[in-house]
Amino acid sequence: MATGRSSTSAALRHARRAWNLLQVDSAQARALAERAIKAAVAESDAMAEGWGRLALGFHLLYYATAAEAAAELRRAQASFERAADRPGHLLAAAGLARSTWRQGRAQEALDLVLPRRDEGVQILKHEQLGVLLNAIAGCYSARGDSAQAFAYMFEALRHAGPRGGRGFDTVLHCNLAHELLQIGDYEHALVHVGQGLARCGALKNARLQSVLWINRVIGLTELGRAAECLPDIAALLALPADPSGRGRMAAHYETLAIAALRAGQVALGADLVERAWGQGDALLADERLERDTATGLLALAHGRPRDAVAAMLPALARALRDDEPGLSVRMRAQFFVVLSEAHEAAGQVAESLAALQQSQRLSRLQGQMASGARYQAAALHTEVLRLQHRLDENDAHRRQLERARAELAAMNDELTRQVKQVQALQQALMAQATQDPLTGLFNRRHLNDALPTLFALAQRDAQTMSLAIIDLDHFKRINDEHGHVAGDRLLAAFGELLAGQCRRSDVACRYGGEEFCLLMPRTDAAGARRKVQTLLRRWRAQVFELGGTTLHGLSFSAGIADTGLACTSPDALLKAADDRLLTAKREGRNRVGVAA
Repeated sequence: MATGRSSTSAALRHARRAWNLLQVDSAQARALAERAIKAAVAESDAMAEGWGRLALGFHLLYYATAAEAAAELRRAQASFERAADRPGHLLAAAGLARSTWRQGRAQEALDLVLPRRDEGVQILKHEQLGVLLNAIAGCYSARGDSAQAFAYMFEALRHAGPRGGRGFDTVLHCNLAHELLQIGDYEHALVHVGQGLARCGALKNARLQSVLWINRVIGLTELGRAAECLPDIAALLALPADPSGRGRMAAHYETLAIAALRAGQVALGADLVERAWGQGDALLADERLERDTATGLLALAHGRPRDAVAAMLPALARALRDDEPGLSVRMRAQFFVVLSEAHEAAGQVAESLAALQQSQRLSRLQGQMASGARYQAAALHTEVLRLQHRLDENDAHRRQLERARAELAAMNDELTRQVKQVQALQQALMAQATQDPLTGLFNRRHLNDALPTLFALAQRDAQTMSLAIIDLDHFKRINDEHGHVAGDRLLAAFGELLAGQCRRSDVACRYGGEEFCLLMPRTDAAGARRKVQTLLRRWRAQVFELGGTTLHGLSFSAGIADTGLACTSPDALLKAADDRLLTAKREGRNRVGVAA
């Protein structure tokens, strides 16, 4: 058996190159891995055989079944044990964990890989440590624990950056996008999809590109922009189910069907639903629920709401359970949105309201998961830093005394840099959690936190607080006639104008779509009305050049209420302003209404 002497063998060089090319050029990686295994077996080179089988096993994870991959990875582990190669053994364990949760045994997979984390932090570097951390993230994701999954993926990306990641950073952008989709952060998910697709240009990996496309289809559909998904759907359907395309990866016909139907492509949606049902019972729990959702949506598109309800009711009991194995919050929320639409179309008002309330509850749960995920990422980052610091200290004690001071200074410098990174990360995550990326204003999540606090302060201090809800008039027509880019430009411009009108004590938020909310402490309804009317005059004076067309005289409608109206709660104050907004719109728009 060759161990130490094999470190320069041609077989080992081929095997390690195969590992490095897994994401860069999957076909060449497999060819090199098979060549390395053949040579290593002939030469009894255990280390080369282990790395060759490791590369092949990970290739099979992407392009074959989980069982086939697991068999190869076990052979890799046996070779690494003979060669006493701990890094290789840990990576094989990470691959086995991945194959285990892909077979529906997420807790067993986590029990296999999580105890190896600390050893991995000690001996693995760069993308190898990223592979181990990503395997742990996958186990948590399969268990529905998005906070832990997000944290481990973020930490993995830190170790497998674009310089040393050998394409693995692209995988992590893809996985982060998936997890952000699960917690409802669709805008940031699309950012990671874009970064992944940009890096795919340097890779020969159609499978990875296809997963990024699917994530983009999901994000755009959830944001109400399903029509933009149609080119991605066409590209996905054109990919062959072999190693030159998506391999044996799930086709996600049910996901594509929902996007097509939301885009109004009923014939395409019907074809995709049929393909989804053609996959039988091989789908995971999430995929089965999404297939039921797509089936209901198709019946709705055909004008058969009662058939839609009937198609979805068998899955209702599973969708209602918060502890149903394998069902994500996003899939359940999507299910109840469509079920509510079906009940409403069928004239079943009470049932529609009940389903809508379930979807809203699950959306709130997604928001809680998002906050937890971001802070968990920072916490894990700090935990890994502590572990690395302890390992560095142990190494320093084993070195010669004359080098101790220099090494300690270097460690302190590194710790300072990492602490600054953690602080910067925490600040960035806090901004992401409370800020609307398009307008720069606060988002609705921050409004939900700030309104009860300011309401309570106003009552305690016997001060009047006003709340205004502003809706840009005819915004849908602008989107339809000039496109979403033009609409985004107007939203950003209005956000800038609104922010410029605010006092330091005011809280301006993007309420959703083209709606905005302004909280004005120590201001009664009359003062708020003057302020909002001034804002309306300035908005009407704005002029925009959009693709050769000049837009001017834009307007908005607003509703105002203050705490002097005997509003008993923040929700009552919000509703009073919203009611006045609706009245203003019914009276012809371009006006400010005040609750009396």
